[in-house]
Amino acid sequence: MNEIKRSGNPIFPGWYADPEARIFEGKYWIYPTYSAPYDEQTYFDAFYSEDLVAWTKVERILKMNNISWAKRALWAPSPIEKNGKYYYYFAANDIQSNDELGGIGVAVSDRPEGPFVDAIGKPLIDQFYHGAQPIDPHVYIDDDGSVYLYYGGWGHCNVVRLNEDMISIRAFDDGETFKEITPELFVEGPCMIKRNGLYYFMWAEGGWGGPDYSVAYAIAESPVGPFNRVGKILQQNKDVATSAGHHGIIQVPDTDEWYIVYHRRPLSETDANHRVVCIDRMYIEEDGRIRPVQLTFEGVAARPLKEG
Repeated sequence: MNEIKRSGNPIFPGWYADPEARIFEGKYWIYPTYSAPYDEQTYFDAFYSEDLVAWTKVERILKMNNISWAKRALWAPSPIEKNGKYYYYFAANDIQSNDELGGIGVAVSDRPEGPFVDAIGKPLIDQFYHGAQPIDPHVYIDDDGSVYLYYGGWGHCNVVRLNEDMISIRAFDDGETFKEITPELFVEGPCMIKRNGLYYFMWAEGGWGGPDYSVAYAIAESPVGPFNRVGKILQQNKDVATSAGHHGIIQVPDTDEWYIVYHRRPLSETDANHRVVCIDRMYIEEDGRIRPVQLTFEGVAARPLKEG
């Protein structure tokens, strides 16, 4: 009897973090941060798979020297497809005040593997609104076509709406542009999914360099909340790995089958930047709550995407 093929964890070699997970053109895609000291985070790679088990690396899909305003530290990408193009949101420069150049940028490509080019020649969001550092973008398109960009660090989370062009910001119907939606204990790394008409908003808690980094969530009836914290769904397992957080989600189309893609630190590592990308199943209970994820070394079984 053939042994079931499994991904194993980590799912590909190298130090990577902050993975965004998507399905583009019939393949699974993961877009991570290259995890290194900030001054070495000068490019992005991507990975794709047809079955969640065998992953192919695409190198240098976006490089700092192709972004005129980026000078230090690229991280936390979030791409989306819209109108036949791929828009790629990312953080750069790790700005500490409104006096510095940097924040959240946007690049564009005709293909999910890039190469991506800077779309506007400047940051899309370059100021601190409501105390949120402009980092960790996560783009989400609702069923009605509305596009939301969630982002934030320093314990504050904002959401903005994007115009149809995907490279400019529009106001909400109430006239507000930068809407603060910070849930309890939010630190960074927002992520949004929708299931059965409800919005599941997730985020990272704790410090990214420490073992207690984790993911919690809230459920709301609106993409702008209010988001009342339910509890943690991803955290360290002292027998497997520490610092499990900053994730993306894959839903197999037309199913209630969910996977969480996240980074964690192997038990053998003490360097904060030594993070690896892993995948495990995420289950949503009959009552709609997310079951806490079990960290594994085995990963997940092969799951080809159906054709057609």
